[in-house]
Amino acid sequence: MPPSPRGDERTSRTPLLEIVIPAFNEEERLPGGLLQLCAKLARMPFPTAVIVVDNNSTDFTSEIVSAWPQGAVPVRLIHCATPGKGAAVRAGLLATKASLVGFCDADMATGLDALDAAVGLLIAGEQVVIGSRAHACSDVENRHSTARELGAVGFRALARMIVRGVSDTQCGFKFFDGALVRQAVAGLRTPGFAFDVELLARCVGLGAAVLEIPVQWRDVPGSRFSLARHGVGILLELGSIWIRLRAESRAGAEPAWDPLLNPIGYP
Repeated sequence: MPPSPRGDERTSRTPLLEIVIPAFNEEERLPGGLLQLCAKLARMPFPTAVIVVDNNSTDFTSEIVSAWPQGAVPVRLIHCATPGKGAAVRAGLLATKASLVGFCDADMATGLDALDAAVGLLIAGEQVVIGSRAHACSDVENRHSTARELGAVGFRALARMIVRGVSDTQCGFKFFDGALVRQAVAGLRTPGFAFDVELLARCVGLGAAVLEIPVQWRDVPGSRFSLARHGVGILLELGSIWIRLRAESRAGAEPAWDPLLNPIGYP
């Protein structure tokens, strides 16, 4: 690989890769996650940038990002007033301009070594590359309860009815051809937890194949998801996605952004 350009050269050039981090009250986990991500991106042999989307945080999330020191990897803050992780990711992806874009969670639960493979595959011509904890070569450290694991099995079965051939739609590590995902995410209507399913389905609808890659994944404390509180809402979201995509396919129409569900979905 060619040597990385100097910091001032990197920041003066249009980034080839932009990564979005959705954040809701992440003052504890975000600093460590940003440090890891920026250190990794600074070693890339091309310009990169990070966009943090503050989704109505009531803690110091925005202040942390605003005060982030300038370096080889610019970190930009934007705000999303519509609640829900899906809405935040949508806002972040629409704010990108790079040829390659992606998103990951603030806790960096997915090991960043997978970033090299994801970017390499996109440069080679793949359009959608996602981390998969279900991949045979993945290394997964999971401390979830039995009930949550059973719920995850049910969710995956329903998700496969919408996005066929994808074994793990919910790993928070997804990378895309920039032009493709900006077109796909413009139509995204799911503000909560199940937004990944709709986003991948829209990418497939535009002709892209979804490639799953192995990852190292660890369960990081601080998840806000609860099967008891959110299970019914997730089922409603999946049902709405299925109905919406079928209706659009038949009518050739795109509905207005109208988040009717109670949004779910920060890990």
